[in-house]
Amino acid sequence: MRKFLVIQTAYLGDVILATPIFSELRRIYPEAQIDVVVRKGNEQLISNDPNIHTIYCWDKTKNKYRSLLQLRKKIRAQQYNEVINLQRFHSAALLCWSAKSSSKVGFTKNVFPFIYTKKVEHTMTEGIHEVSRNLLTIAHHNAKKLIRPQLFPSSEDFKKVANYKNNKYYCLAPASVWFTKQLPLEKWVELINELENNHNVYFLGSPADRALCEKIISNCKSHHKSLINLAGDLSLMESAALMKDAVMNFVNDSGPQHIASAMNAPVRTFFCSTVSDFGFGPLSDNAKIIETKTKLDCRPCGLHGKTSCPLGHFKCATTISIDDALN
Repeated sequence: MRKFLVIQTAYLGDVILATPIFSELRRIYPEAQIDVVVRKGNEQLISNDPNIHTIYCWDKTKNKYRSLLQLRKKIRAQQYNEVINLQRFHSAALLCWSAKSSSKVGFTKNVFPFIYTKKVEHTMTEGIHEVSRNLLTIAHHNAKKLIRPQLFPSSEDFKKVANYKNNKYYCLAPASVWFTKQLPLEKWVELINELENNHNVYFLGSPADRALCEKIISNCKSHHKSLINLAGDLSLMESAALMKDAVMNFVNDSGPQHIASAMNAPVRTFFCSTVSDFGFGPLSDNAKIIETKTKLDCRPCGLHGKTSCPLGHFKCATTISIDDALN
């Protein structure tokens, strides 16, 4: 039996975009054991994934280095046919180096390149999707070049949100870790005021996003709409179960976009300072990218979002047409 270890200790979107590796390895090697390393908190995304045997968690928030060493010891006790490291930083490299395996695959950008028996080019140009870049790490196993990510909410997750599905509804995830990847509040208000009056509107996000959602709701003119703030009330997988059957999901270039893709849920993604050519666009059958039509020499201003617009005008967001998201 073949044994694989996949390392992805970045953020939730990165873990979701790694799931095609799990399903492709399972398709190619039906009897394989596939183990995965993620940061603590992201294990809920894959705990119900039928393709995964063991999930190892690295707690980055509490006793970070002790947790890393304990995890290293657990991995060291295993013998793998291949280790695939999707994370490019030192901690993941240490885990990959520690693992017992004659085959170790990583990107050319990974630190400590001497660790890897096979290195794969990682380029942010030409609009190659991150899923395709990830799948290049198992191309030597004849993996497909692009497939949709998958999440597997449990029956309990669907049961938790069942009562929210008694009427047609939209889901909105207005927050982002980065300010310049987040559609401005007034644009969310404009969007909500244009949505169908007889549909519910559910706001999704973490507990930290709840205040933003409340502020958006308080600024909406359409108080007759059912605007329900669920930020912090639902787990990631419960949110996925809810997004699956929404009339439409409206999100930023952030984690909820990838949740929608993994559920093949309809989605409209607002790209502000970033661009889809970086390879992080939606993959749902019913998906559309919403961005400014104004030519801006400053866009994109970087690979990731920023805490504020470097030029102070934030035109990449304020010139987005909400009408484009409604068509």
